[in-house]
Amino acid sequence: MREHLVERLGRRVGAAGVDAMLAERRIVGLAGPITEDSAYEPGTYLWFHRDLPVEVPVPFPIGIVHRDEHLVVVDKPHFLATIPRGRHVVETALVRLRRDLDLPELSPAHRLDRATAGLLIFVVHRAHRGAYQTLFRDRGVTKTYEAIAPHDPRLTLPHTVRSRIVKERGVIRAFETDGPPNAETHVELLAHEAGLGRYRLRPATGRTHQLRLHMCGLGVPIVGDDLYPDIRERALDDYRAPLQLLAAELAFTDPLTDAPRRFTSRLRLSAWSAVDDRLSDAVTPDSPVSEETLCDAEATLIARRETTPNGG
Repeated sequence: MREHLVERLGRRVGAAGVDAMLAERRIVGLAGPITEDSAYEPGTYLWFHRDLPVEVPVPFPIGIVHRDEHLVVVDKPHFLATIPRGRHVVETALVRLRRDLDLPELSPAHRLDRATAGLLIFVVHRAHRGAYQTLFRDRGVTKTYEAIAPHDPRLTLPHTVRSRIVKERGVIRAFETDGPPNAETHVELLAHEAGLGRYRLRPATGRTHQLRLHMCGLGVPIVGDDLYPDIRERALDDYRAPLQLLAAELAFTDPLTDAPRRFTSRLRLSAWSAVDDRLSDAVTPDSPVSEETLCDAEATLIARRETTPNGG
């Protein structure tokens, strides 16, 4: 069994790491701890607790938008994962909120990409989790996003994009392919200035990276996107130039109370005002966007000064 474990786990922990786990009886099968002398048995299930990675702190707060006996609605910042996965365990929205709010049964009703900021709904009690997760699964939630991307006057907007998106396991990027559409996004241009546009995106489906792929497919990739159209390497502690995508509004009928609910983010994408301040006197609205302009536009989120009422 040891040789098999070294083959499977050796890349991550090394042979010495596997030996240490066996010596400490940290790998367990159905009959108990596995030792270095245990025989290999095909089809055997094994369990072990891996060491937590050394995590880089994400230095941005989670804003509480709404809280009641059933739900906690928050504004998730850029660069913070929704749930523990891979290199991100403690520095995730779920772990932080469970700890800070003392809500051990808290669980997400849906997810946001680590790169995306904005509204995220958590369910307070495990018994109610299924009702809210089903609501999202069955497309019972109206989602509205905002994005900053280049402005192309040749695009006819509003426009509904439909395509087939495939995400393969173990591959970082999704892609569009031929076949029946399984993803749909309604795209509107709210305003344009200095070569950039402010867009409202309303997805009818929830495929991985759907909004990013659809905007890229229109020829206007979202500012700060590290994956589309090209992969851009970023260090885990590089918090500059976040993806300019915000989950701005969620609306639905509450499955427990039948009451209408509408939540609005208290965050805004600062790229729009940053470009406006810097270039309003220097760049005509439809001129191409320079690399310098895009770098200045890739700013962080700042809280709205006004308070937006939310459904309860």
